[in-house]
Amino acid sequence: MTNTLAQLKNAIDWASRPPNVWAGKAAAIVSAGVDFGGERSHYHLRQIGVYLDLHFINKPYFLLRAFQAPAKFNDDGELIDEEANNVHVN
Repeated sequence: MTNTLAQLKNAIDWASRPPNVWAGKAAAIVSAGVDFGGERSHYHLRQIGVYLDLHFINKPYFLLRAFQAPAKFNDDGELIDEEANNVHVN
């Protein structure tokens, strides 16, 4: 867990002590970041979650590089990227 924030790591460690309150729970990860930071954090948190016996919701999986041109959102925060809007998540 070397890439995890100390506070988050401490909370995960305490909650995973017997009885492991994480075991068997459903989990999802949402992040926002520049370049691949969010994607790397997803990967790392999934590794931790597998060890804790979390059951990740694997679908839908959607990745949007929001900070790369062209603009993905307008000034009101609405998604305006046509390609992203056309993604059908099952």
